[in-house]
Amino acid sequence: MDEYEKAFKESIQDPKSFWGRAAEKIKWYDKWDTVLDESNKPFNRWFKGGKINTCYNAIDRHVEEGRGDQYAMIYDSPVTDTIEKYTYSQLKERVSKSAGFLRGLGVEKGDTVIIYMPMIPEALISMLACARIGAVHSVVFGGFAAKELAIRIDDAKPKVILTASCGIERTKVIEYKPLLDKAINLAEHTPETIVMKQRPEAETQLDGELDWDELEAEAEETECVELDANDPLYILYTSGTTGKPKGVVRDNGGHAVALRWTMEKIYGIEAGDVYWAASDVGWVVGHSYIVYAPLLSGATTIMYEGKPVGTPDAGQFWRVIEEHNVKVLFTAPTAIRAVKREDPEGKYLEKYDLSKFDTLFLAGERTDPDTYHWAKDLLKVPVIDHWWQTETGWAIAANFRGLTQYPIKPGSATKAVPGWDVRILDPFGGKEMPPGEHGVIAVKLPLPPGTFITLWKDEEAFEKEYMTEYPGFYFTGDGGYIDEDGYIYVMGRVDDIINIAGHRLSTGSMEEALAKHPDVAECAVLGVEDKLKGEVPIGFLVLKAGTERSHEDIISDVIGMVRNEVGPIASFKKAVVVDRLPKTRSGKILRGTIRHIADGKEYRMPSTIEDPEVLDEIKEAVKKIGYGE
Repeated sequence: MDEYEKAFKESIQDPKSFWGRAAEKIKWYDKWDTVLDESNKPFNRWFKGGKINTCYNAIDRHVEEGRGDQYAMIYDSPVTDTIEKYTYSQLKERVSKSAGFLRGLGVEKGDTVIIYMPMIPEALISMLACARIGAVHSVVFGGFAAKELAIRIDDAKPKVILTASCGIERTKVIEYKPLLDKAINLAEHTPETIVMKQRPEAETQLDGELDWDELEAEAEETECVELDANDPLYILYTSGTTGKPKGVVRDNGGHAVALRWTMEKIYGIEAGDVYWAASDVGWVVGHSYIVYAPLLSGATTIMYEGKPVGTPDAGQFWRVIEEHNVKVLFTAPTAIRAVKREDPEGKYLEKYDLSKFDTLFLAGERTDPDTYHWAKDLLKVPVIDHWWQTETGWAIAANFRGLTQYPIKPGSATKAVPGWDVRILDPFGGKEMPPGEHGVIAVKLPLPPGTFITLWKDEEAFEKEYMTEYPGFYFTGDGGYIDEDGYIYVMGRVDDIINIAGHRLSTGSMEEALAKHPDVAECAVLGVEDKLKGEVPIGFLVLKAGTERSHEDIISDVIGMVRNEVGPIASFKKAVVVDRLPKTRSGKILRGTIRHIADGKEYRMPSTIEDPEVLDEIKEAVKKIGYGE
């Protein structure tokens, strides 16, 4: 057996041995009584009895072990023309003083703190300061709508809210205080204190809020608090099917062990390496791979306040990689497609030296083969698609830079990561499907450490939504298949499987065909209601910059491509060109919202949408092809 096969086999057959050994890489105040406690299924607990502090493992231990002068974080903000670098010693001082002022405001172990901030150092510092004293942080993406923020305030009931005066979206300054004021007026719960980090781009008049800089300057440094391994580290809200967001809860012990392991085994990152997750701290990628995992590993993390394009150009990713000697970049496929759309020939790359760049990792949505090939041919490094979810906290399926690296099959997230017993189940009965057969992707329990342990104050929903549909399994909500070689293909959410005259087809396979067209930068296919066939697919095309061919010719081409590659059974006969697609701030295409518009149904404005105005453009586009009324 190769290294991966050995690790995977042990992780499934003897998870206590496997994860117990991984836990030795983490510093504990007291070792655990048992590695895995399954006495209250499905509420399994890892490292029960262990005593730990995540902030200590992320910062203090590296200072004590002689890495105090190494950079821990590099803040790179093209939107403010700012670069700041913090050593582990400097970060320890700022975090411990911030923890000190939180304690001075009455925040104790178990209290909740909402962090409503843009991508500035204080966002990362706030998270670690909470972890230092055992407060449970809940990061809400800076600039989120007041109504959505109010819902989270009422659910988390924070004692304190940490915020900033503004965020910056390309060239637009978004003031946060009006949004926060409105949210607090809407919410039933009122926090005791609000702390404001003033930014020069839009300083605000304080009205009862406290000034961050003044508090930090006057605060005493505070030591780490000893916590139980199963004490909550954070709450992270993810969209719920009922409209009420679900508060995913992560523990301290299992989270630290799993993330430290992934940095070495999945990403190939060791202490001293520079790692960049081009995401936002408001999302799970930001929690896991901007803040916690790189610092737990003694690496240098990049905190980037900007976009892949437009701040100011499509070469910013390559600039950051060269300027800071980035070894690994982790971003979303949609970010690479944005760069590809603006710079299809990769001209910007010619300005930069990427000789120290090792790997591009993609996640957040499925990496279509066309995007994979474009990035691989341009960058001349491995491009690795991997698949995970807010609930899981780290990758379910991946290829590996620290274990065996397998040949890449475009369209596949490669193999199940050690710890994840992935199965394909028949959606109508739950029996396991043979290789190559499509079905629901599920994970045999117990889940590995680092995954969610419950939903905040809603254990019933945790069981009902994730653990009861297929007893003994975690229901991922995604569909796909596993091939003869054990490669996992995630074809999209289960509701992206459409039923065309009794035939179940994946819209993901149709998107693959569309994405191969040389003029298509990005696309989406979704099913709309049809009186004759139940559902039929329609396509939305975003074209590359500089495309000169007519829209009619391109649409004719892609209809033919789907017919050839998926078959006439797909009934793919209508598509429309749009300037852009509606997306979440993390880059996921809002297919469900587009589907409601096309079906002429009422829809709820998604709380995570990046630009609500794009929905008006989609409404006009669907009318062109006879839908939306």
